[in-house]
Amino acid sequence: MRPWQVRERRFRPSRFGRRGLDPQEVHEFLDRVADDLATVYDALGNSRQETSRIKDALRCWQSEQARRANAGAR
Repeated sequence: MRPWQVRERRFRPSRFGRRGLDPQEVHEFLDRVADDLATVYDALGNSRQETSRIKDALRCWQSEQARRANAGAR
């Protein structure tokens, strides 16, 4: 679901002469939005873990390169 879809979503008026929106339709929509957000947050968490792993690997590599450069200079 895209942000524009959320912003443009419209609900039917409630049946039986009541004012407001159809509660079932609203709940279904909110469930869908919640599912989509959960998916996005899971992907974001995975991305952050991967970023952290790559940064750690880069730090290790840089430290090893610095040690080799210092050992070669002696």
